[in-house]
Amino acid sequence: MSKYQYKVQGVDYDVDIQDIEGNIAKVSVNGIPFEVELKQAIHNTPKPQHVHVEPHKPAAVSAQPEEDKPIVIVPTGSGTPVSSPLPGTITEVKVKVGDTVKEGDVVIVLEAMKMQNNIEAETSGTITSISVNNGDTVMEGAALLTIG
Repeated sequence: MSKYQYKVQGVDYDVDIQDIEGNIAKVSVNGIPFEVELKQAIHNTPKPQHVHVEPHKPAAVSAQPEEDKPIVIVPTGSGTPVSSPLPGTITEVKVKVGDTVKEGDVVIVLEAMKMQNNIEAETSGTITSISVNNGDTVMEGAALLTIG
């Protein structure tokens, strides 16, 4: 239906809106299909005027038909952020705020393309914030947690 290109924190995203029925949009982000729930249904419109992909939580992404609204990824706590290396779904958060981790410790498990990917701490320290929950869908480059 419509194709858009976005850049979020220096990462390029190709968004292809394939179909919209009521308030459900079938989209593809960098080739990965998603069903996105819109805040308002679009009735009898062959294609939307503008659909922006934005986070509904600090690291999760959804589409909303609002014009001129910037895409923002909310920064997490103080320290070094651990970012998602690829788009996928969080299947396990192995730490909690206040836990001490060493460089290389597995902190999050991310499912992408039917494979489990261990996300490791990039530095040693204490977890100062966690931006995701089990089941959240995240895009490449999204901040998952922060190590202070």
